[in-house]
Amino acid sequence: MKTRLLGQVYQFKHLKDLFAKANEEKSGDRLAGISAESVQERIAAKQVLASLKVSDIRNHPLIPAEEDEVSRIIEEQINEPTYRKIQNWTIAELREYILDDTTTGEDLLRLCRGLTSEMIAAVTKLMSNLDLIHAANKLEIVTKCNIAIGHKGTLASRLQPNHPTDSVNGMLASLKEGLSYGIGDAVIGINPVDDSVESVKRLLHATHDFIQEWKIPTQNCVLAHVTTQMKAIEQGAPADMIFQSIAGTEAANKSFGINASLLDEANVMIRELGTSAGPQRLYFETGQGSELSAEAHFGIDQLTMESRNYGFARRYDPYILNTVVGFIGPEYLYDCKQVVRAGLEDHFMGKMHGIPMGVDICYTNHIKADQNDIEDLGVLLTAAGVNFIIAAPMGDDCMLNYQSLSYHDVATLRQTLNRRPAPLFEEWLEDVGIMQNGKLTALAGDLTVFHK
Repeated sequence: MKTRLLGQVYQFKHLKDLFAKANEEKSGDRLAGISAESVQERIAAKQVLASLKVSDIRNHPLIPAEEDEVSRIIEEQINEPTYRKIQNWTIAELREYILDDTTTGEDLLRLCRGLTSEMIAAVTKLMSNLDLIHAANKLEIVTKCNIAIGHKGTLASRLQPNHPTDSVNGMLASLKEGLSYGIGDAVIGINPVDDSVESVKRLLHATHDFIQEWKIPTQNCVLAHVTTQMKAIEQGAPADMIFQSIAGTEAANKSFGINASLLDEANVMIRELGTSAGPQRLYFETGQGSELSAEAHFGIDQLTMESRNYGFARRYDPYILNTVVGFIGPEYLYDCKQVVRAGLEDHFMGKMHGIPMGVDICYTNHIKADQNDIEDLGVLLTAAGVNFIIAAPMGDDCMLNYQSLSYHDVATLRQTLNRRPAPLFEEWLEDVGIMQNGKLTALAGDLTVFHK
């Protein structure tokens, strides 16, 4: 747990200390008082971390399984034969295997079954941004709700037609515009202002009816609290999936009003009463810093906490999961450099858990970032093979008051980097005349397509 660098000895107290100081600079870790004090200390921490064995991390858990539900779930998922094959690898050797040209995406999906979330976090800390892009791009993770997304060469999108009063007409106008630019194959997902059962039912019925009327191959979801959605579904609301924000510790999940048992119940309900074909019917959302904001991080850095989110999510075999990378604010990710790094880290770690990973490429108005920065991250994540990204009208969410990518941005990323929508969704776009041979037609942006 110590090393000498440029004549100075750096000693780390325990794995939590080492993990935090090996992390790239994050304002959240500095706020928590656990970050490296200098670049030299960060390099020393990475050097020590690189020399640790995989088994060292498992044998010294950051939060013991007997103290935390998320830790227990992560530990229970480990495939023991796979773990035994790699337990004596160093973290440096794990990184080399992941990046090796002869290692395929299928190899990585087999490997990940023997890794805990903390092991995946450790190797992430040793990677450059290009390493994270290259490694994640190897992984193809295809899931199916009503339609399948995640195929190589595709870029799916969540259409986010939020409205500041939950107006159905306002929401539908935004929905039509998004569809007219080829957006919405991952999900038509609405953040409601009013987290009441009646509001959720109204929005679910409106989106479901529109999808049925136009025979759109996609999924609907209203992103209220899981218990509100469950009550709406019990009362007959047509929901294709259930959504919930999750965290990396039992205590942080408690602050969200959830636990594993509740999500188990929701998973059973959506399978029995949901309107999608499945088999995957859950949607999770995460983001670095949520455990710190809930005062439930236990001295663990925010990258490692984010990785534990994915270990928790893996239990439920979700259809989609996205990190909302720049939403919380500069207390956790200070500027564009930290947002870009976190987006690439989250995407790689999610994929290394076998998670169908998406990203809300976004920022709040008080962070040191602008639209050019998140467009840059959009290019990087598309190159990394992200399953889906989120789009709002003109990149400005009028309800949540943050900046995201626009419908136009997603269309431009597809065209520039030669990506297509999900196959069944692209067929529908061609049928209604919005797309032809993978390119938008002159009808793109024309809402009269949806006027009978």
